[in-house]
Amino acid sequence: MSTFYDGHVHTPYCPHGTADPISLYIERAIELGLSGMTFTEHAPLPSGFIDPVPEKDSGMELSRLSSYLDELGAAKQYYSKTISINIGLEVDFIDGFEKETKDFLNEVGPRLDDAILSVHFIKQESSYFCIDYSEDMFGEMVRSFGSTDNVYSAYYKTLSKSITSDLGNYKPKRIGHMTLAQKFKKQYPTDQSYQEEIRTILELIKLHGYELDYNGAGLFKPLCGESYPPHWVIEEAIKQKIPFVYGSDAHSAKGLGQGYDILIHQDLLSVPLSLQRK
Repeated sequence: MSTFYDGHVHTPYCPHGTADPISLYIERAIELGLSGMTFTEHAPLPSGFIDPVPEKDSGMELSRLSSYLDELGAAKQYYSKTISINIGLEVDFIDGFEKETKDFLNEVGPRLDDAILSVHFIKQESSYFCIDYSEDMFGEMVRSFGSTDNVYSAYYKTLSKSITSDLGNYKPKRIGHMTLAQKFKKQYPTDQSYQEEIRTILELIKLHGYELDYNGAGLFKPLCGESYPPHWVIEEAIKQKIPFVYGSDAHSAKGLGQGYDILIHQDLLSVPLSLQRK
């Protein structure tokens, strides 16, 4: 495996991840030959937002945030001569909680080196659903929204809103796994390709000077089997000179680098470094 950067890595602070210590992630990264990595733990969910998953474990507990930042700061210094470590968060865009998210980013932003903005939750009237929790919850969404197509449409509308919303000076500039709605596509196929919506989102990303998370996790989801976003979307991003950063979305040390070899064989990760920001 060639030298590469992993820009989407979770930690033991993730309530739905593993207990692998941060040091184990870093030692594994060094073993793989990574040039660097960004730890992007799920940020605490906004006050007043009720996590729709049964375990209520979609985000880090707010009480642990300070320890997370402190531990990563110490690790960054300790390993500084061996590997580049960036302190980051994966921040949820939740429709209706823009002010709370902006306030949070204004507070924590000065301590971050990097961050990802992702959509995991979509809203229907006053209810929220988690788009990637399980095939059963996705099926519940299909029934509630009326069709798989309606779920996809709601997801991409929310994703577009995440790009255009004012979340302040510390708003993350990398859009996380932009086709996450396709996680269960083999069980819940859609009649539409959504290429027009995706191209519009790429135009918005380009307009705002943002970048893409090229996420390998979907390759290993049995009901998906492709990266987030898939090959053709990255080809479009390259044409538009939209930067992208490979991310494993690892929730365990052994998950670091997942999918990288597959993606590099598509020759998409060997494009000029000007398109790969890290």
